[in-house]
Amino acid sequence: MRALTVAEAKTKLFQLIEEVADSHDPILITGKQANRILLSEEDWQAIEETLYLLNVPEMRESIVAGLNTSLAKCDDEIWRI
Repeated sequence: MRALTVAEAKTKLFQLIEEVADSHDPILITGKQANRILLSEEDWQAIEETLYLLNVPEMRESIVAGLNTSLAKCDDEIWRI
């Protein structure tokens, strides 16, 4: 992850916004009191959705079970519905 100081980020803000939107690589902005992360709205929404889904009871187990299920079995289950 690329790191910049707050002063550096201020001078390049528009360029940094475009960069994170295009590359999907977050940028660390370091400050005296705390550090911040700059990321695209799309990436933030993906993080929020992932956190939400992982907080749904038994969702994680359901996802893992689905990943371990063969495509043929999934196809059979879909057509039975």
